[in-house]
Amino acid sequence: MKDKTIDYVFRTTWLAINKMYNEEAAQFETTMATGFALLSIDPDNGTPSTSLGPKMGMEATSLSRTLKSMEEKGLIERKPNPEDGRGVIIHLTEFGREKRAYSREKVLTFNEAIRKNVSQDKLDNFYEVAELINNMISNKKIYNQKEHILK
Repeated sequence: MKDKTIDYVFRTTWLAINKMYNEEAAQFETTMATGFALLSIDPDNGTPSTSLGPKMGMEATSLSRTLKSMEEKGLIERKPNPEDGRGVIIHLTEFGREKRAYSREKVLTFNEAIRKNVSQDKLDNFYEVAELINNMISNKKIYNQKEHILK
């Protein structure tokens, strides 16, 4: 893979992980996005709907569809935010907690398998490089918007 571009390696690796998780989730008539949402919701206090999107890196429209599907399946319930009458807190139902535990188990199994096959030094390097790339993107160090405006 050394002759591939960095973004290609990230993209194809993520697509393989996504496919793997969706295949696992399909056995229980759900999706990776649902599992990720279940893991992102605080199981004790719920999570404001407005903070879920940024927490998951999901666009509002995709998140809305996912939450609607989760509500229809009885995984979550929406309750008014007592601190902000306009907001909504997403809470897990008992069924949602069960599915959350299953999702957590799958994520931990994946992590354990990787840790058994990759040295801690390599994992530390991976995390360091990923953090650096994220910071460069966040701080617009790759494409400076002012430099790339078409004239």
